[in-house]
Amino acid sequence: MSKSISIFDTTLRDGTQGEGISLSADDKVKIAKKLDALGVHYIEGGIPGSNSKDIEFFKRVQDLGLTSKVTAFGSTRRKGSIADQDANLLRILESGVSAATLVGKSWDFHVHTALQTTLEENLAMIYDSIAFLKQRGLEVIFDAEHFFDGFKNNPEYAVAVLSKARDAGADWLVMCDTNGGSLPHEISDIVTSLTGQLPGAPLGIHTHNDCELAVANTLSAVQAGVQHVQGTMNGYGERCGNANLCSIIPNLQLKLGYDCIGDDKLRTLTNTARYISEIANVNMPVNQPYVGNAAFAHKGGIHVSAILRDSRTYEHIEPEKVGNKQRVLVSELAGQSNIVSKAQDMGLAFDPASEQSKHIIGKIKELEHEGYQFEGADASLELLLREANGELQELFTFESFKMLVEKSAGQPVVSEAFVKVNVAGESIYTAAEGNGPVNALDNALRKALVQYFPTLKEMHLADYKVRVLDDKDATAAKVRVLIESKNFENAWNTVGVSSNVIEASWEALVDSMRYALLGQISPEQTHESAVRQGLINH
Repeated sequence: MSKSISIFDTTLRDGTQGEGISLSADDKVKIAKKLDALGVHYIEGGIPGSNSKDIEFFKRVQDLGLTSKVTAFGSTRRKGSIADQDANLLRILESGVSAATLVGKSWDFHVHTALQTTLEENLAMIYDSIAFLKQRGLEVIFDAEHFFDGFKNNPEYAVAVLSKARDAGADWLVMCDTNGGSLPHEISDIVTSLTGQLPGAPLGIHTHNDCELAVANTLSAVQAGVQHVQGTMNGYGERCGNANLCSIIPNLQLKLGYDCIGDDKLRTLTNTARYISEIANVNMPVNQPYVGNAAFAHKGGIHVSAILRDSRTYEHIEPEKVGNKQRVLVSELAGQSNIVSKAQDMGLAFDPASEQSKHIIGKIKELEHEGYQFEGADASLELLLREANGELQELFTFESFKMLVEKSAGQPVVSEAFVKVNVAGESIYTAAEGNGPVNALDNALRKALVQYFPTLKEMHLADYKVRVLDDKDATAAKVRVLIESKNFENAWNTVGVSSNVIEASWEALVDSMRYALLGQISPEQTHESAVRQGLINH
């Protein structure tokens, strides 16, 4: 029988301390719902009363009916004060949560230097605060800040802190590697020591990633006896981030046999990670383990030939177990196997011996010679293969576009695009402004198409890259533009190449829209359906 591990997500609190991450109350509510659907046991919502966003979140979350326990974060009472008069503790009670996370000092250096109080008073602060919340019916998770550094310097006092928290009734005693400087063998040795000194104690782990070891340290702690794991989605957090639950959960469940969230929930992990990155407006690293876009991507021809026979040759798990999928990249290193595999993924009949197949393979190689790079533009490649196979329905056709870029003295640059496309035999002419030429083109094209295809409202440009292909031609050089587009479920990349950066951008932009519309019915039917649903006006 597998051992259960309690999963505690602190994306909404510790994760928001990461550089560049700012979540509104609405963002927090959306993420909380997604985390609840994933099946984590605790969702730490923030610090009650610290700002208007957290105040609003704790009010709204009470009506969501979540299965996960929402916790509020706070510190122990101030030195020399009384717990039932401490504003921080009272705000936790007012938040309406059933569980609280209290942080207290466990390193004597911090007690003397940061708190500027005595070791005895710190123990009293911990005991009084936990007891106060327990007497009022709350579950209490005690986070022993800087525990591992404290243990290395004064093990007796660090253990005394946990012991005092346990005496006060803490439900979990969480050891924090707050500075992220510990190594896996140190974590393992210290946790093993504690299981002997505090037998039966409900131990937890909270690590940071300053040495790129947060996940490894967490796994070491669990194998040494910890049953409660804290972390964030995608490893968000201060400095180098927190322990990444997107790696921890599948490692515990698939590799070590622990029961964390259930196999059905695990299959939603990739979707959850990408959804949260979208809400947080932070691009996920493509090579992020398990949930990254390249986690199960294959480029070398020998690799691809092997995985077509048996995916176990170059994949450590079945990607579907975490909701990801196998991807085959097509590049200058690719052989025939790569293109065959891509076609098979799309359900296309692709006989590499046929003249048609040989033609498309040759065309891809020719385009790469011109500067196209399909390795990072799967969507453009799929469109190319579907078109060659006669399975691409063109829902709109390009007629023309014009650009106006105006700069007046003392005024910002104004970009305006004029786009003409044909949809269902009707020529549509639109104009739109943007903060740059590409943004203006995107706005104008979207404006023309969204009345027929309202699902385009859900997509947006997430990234835009330009690369000069031959710098010896200076400003006349050919450029490659790569555009990443996203909606709440998927991300896709398209490519364009030209000696004119606007034309290359337009090519990649049009492909991004064409890909978003794959599988759509005719524009007339889509338009009529959207009118019936009230998505657009007549």
